[in-house]
This record gives sequence, structure tokens and C-alpha cells, in this order.
Amino acid sequence: MPAILDAYAAHAFWVWAGLAAALLAVEVLSGSGWLLWASASAAVTGAATAGLALSLSTALIAFALMTVVSTLLARRYLPRSVAASGGDINDNHARLVGQRAAASQTFEGGQGRVSIDGKEWPAELEGGGVLAAGGAVEVVSISGVRLRVRPI
Repeated sequence: MPAILDAYAAHAFWVWAGLAAALLAVEVLSGSGWLLWASASAAVTGAATAGLALSLSTALIAFALMTVVSTLLARRYLPRSVAASGGDINDNHARLVGQRAAASQTFEGGQGRVSIDGKEWPAELEGGGVLAAGGAVEVVSISGVRLRVRPI
């Protein structure tokens, strides 16, 4: 065992850099998001070990604390991915729900067109009726390529 400790003492930075690289490689392969923070913590621990000449036990404690804290903070403050929320990251139409739009033409009989981000979409006015061109609406749902909207 002393040989391992001697090797660590001689190359502590590279041990932590190797651990950071290995954790990052596994993270890239898995895409889970959990190992990203452990990898970053290993890199920071390696830099701290090189700069401050931390002992093995101090470095391990620092690594463990940084991993726990960074993981908890990331889960708390970073936005959840679309995939985790049950949405389809490739479904651009679903992203229109909740968007505000302007009527491109007068709605008659509850039917018309709206403009969102420079694109026109066929739309159906919730509850039917008439809406003047330029009227503000919000997208409530989507059926095929037709947006269901309500006046704002």
C-alpha cells in the first residue's frame, strides 16, 4: 500500500485529472447528468492539490463535499431538460402552446390565421366568433397543424 501512496504523492494532480477525465467520459456515454458534477469536482480537486499540496485525506474530503454541493445546487437551480419533463425535444409545434400571437387576418366563424415569430399558422378561435386583424391571442393547444387560440 505504501507504493500507491508514494505514487499519489508524486503525481496527485494527474490522479485527479485522470479521474476527472474518466468520469467525464462515462458521463458523455451515459448522458445522465449526474457524473458531470463529480468530474468537475475532481478537476477542481486536482487543481487544488497541485496548488495547495493537499494530503490524500483532505483531497478526498474536498472532492466528496464539492461533488455533493455542486450536484445539489445544479439540481436545484439549473433548468430541467425538455426530455425530463416528458416533452419531445424535437417537437417544435408543442413549443407553440402558451405563445402569444397576432391575428394575421380577421377571424370569421372562429377561423383565421395567426403570426408567431414571422410564421403564419391556421388557427381556430376558442369559442368561435370574430376577431379583428392584429388582435392578440394566446395559443391554447394544437390539433394537427391548426392552432387553437383564445383572445388576450
